[in-house]
Amino acid sequence: MSATHEVLNQAPPLIDFSTADDAALLEALRRDGAEWGVPEVREVGRRAGSAEVQEWARMAEENPPVLHTHDRYGHRVDEVEYHPAYHRLMTVAVESGQHAAAWSEPRAGAHLVRAAKFYAFAQAEPGHGCPISMTYAAVPALRAQPDLAAVYEPLLGARTYDFGLRPPLEKRGLIAGMSMTEKQGGSDVRANTTWAEAQPDGSYALTGHKWFTSAPMSDVFLTLAQADEGLTCFLVPRVLPDGTRNPIRLQRLKNKLGNRSNASSEIEYEGALAWRVGEPGRGVRTIVEMVNMTRLDCVIGSAAGMRAGLRQAMHHAEHRRAFGAELIDQPLMRNVLADLAIESEAATTLALRLATALDRAEAGDPAEAALRRLGLAVSKYWVCKRGSAHAAEALECLGGNGYVEDSGMPRLYREAPLLSIWEGSGNVAALDVLRALGREEGVWDAFLAEVDAAAGADARLDAAIARLRELLPQLADPQRAQVLARRLAEQMALVLQGSLLVRHSHPAVADAFCASRLGGDWGHAFGTLPPGADTGPILERARLKDVR
Repeated sequence: MSATHEVLNQAPPLIDFSTADDAALLEALRRDGAEWGVPEVREVGRRAGSAEVQEWARMAEENPPVLHTHDRYGHRVDEVEYHPAYHRLMTVAVESGQHAAAWSEPRAGAHLVRAAKFYAFAQAEPGHGCPISMTYAAVPALRAQPDLAAVYEPLLGARTYDFGLRPPLEKRGLIAGMSMTEKQGGSDVRANTTWAEAQPDGSYALTGHKWFTSAPMSDVFLTLAQADEGLTCFLVPRVLPDGTRNPIRLQRLKNKLGNRSNASSEIEYEGALAWRVGEPGRGVRTIVEMVNMTRLDCVIGSAAGMRAGLRQAMHHAEHRRAFGAELIDQPLMRNVLADLAIESEAATTLALRLATALDRAEAGDPAEAALRRLGLAVSKYWVCKRGSAHAAEALECLGGNGYVEDSGMPRLYREAPLLSIWEGSGNVAALDVLRALGREEGVWDAFLAEVDAAAGADARLDAAIARLRELLPQLADPQRAQVLARRLAEQMALVLQGSLLVRHSHPAVADAFCASRLGGDWGHAFGTLPPGADTGPILERARLKDVR
């Protein structure tokens, strides 16, 4: 029997491209003193877009981790089995230094280069990025206990993925996890009830339940527990020095909306061995260093998801005809794609600016440290929240094809809300903006200095900055401040993005952003840029091409 018809008017597979062919990405590296990292970022981007890695991503998503609580003989083992594709993704991520290598190999722009690699590779498969991010974030928190940092930091930064249950100090490289929240408290970690009992040798025995512990097969975990002095941070090994398992019981794996390649679990500590990190009773202050680093990766991951969704939408529109013309040439579709491109570039540029702020803060610049502190809270609220709307619109650009799992778009759609929730959902992030403004000296001045760097370049941006200044006095009343918290975080994020685009992007991108996001000439949906928006340069800048 012959085929009924020839398949026409379908986009070809999008494989063997580079996620590093991204103007905003490469310009940030060259602009902020990290051009030395461009070849490394390009190599990561090439791997991310390869047919091989795209297949690993599909297999890791379709074959989620499996929990084995006991072996065939009834012995408790508490192991999680991952598909080999997951381990391959982890191997590339670790060997390319996306984890903690930036701390172990310090040089100018190290954290920006690391952020660029994380951004490029997360576009292939985001789930494995969770343990990579936590390993990166563990180092500054661990430094609160110098004796532990001296031993563990070199292994956390080693470019060897050494999976398996063995004593941490016998391995060639380590992966770190985080175990904070409990079922009765969630974001309110001060309500934790896990108890830490001091032992004669200086260690502690932890007893209690943790509601969310992602990547439970990590080698070490930073966790919070109540000691005699109050809530304290601890380092918990997965395997004890003598090779036996630390009594960390995996109760079940979470059945999650997305992030399926990565295991998230509920655990019980049954007298688990732990070592104190930082001052007793100052656990939140200690572990907040880890939280801030993972928040940075939430912003980077959201930007990566937007770029991946935009790429798929552009690819489809460039190869699909409707009503006698390519979709990419239809004015309404061009408006939608240009709007998505603007949102994507604004997110990317802001995420990489925060990574630069980290580099400069580590070099001793207090103003950059202050900008990073406030900018992270603002960006965590807005960029991560925009990710879900962006994913939905990008999926819709493919029509029914986008709703089918084979397209990969549902994976992006499911993943987007996680980054808005992880490390503090919208309210937590907005309240953190208020907390930073109220308690952290210099953060408002640093923010204003950054956005004022574009003063006079665009009247709409200038007016938006003026409105922000008028809003600040209204925060004196704590109740009113909470009501205004989301509005404040949104406006601050948009002003910060606008300032960066005005200074660093193509004039057409900056003009359309300021007209729509700051000037009010914009509807509520994507694709409502003002009629005068010059979509040609915007789409050309967003196209998948080798950017030199």
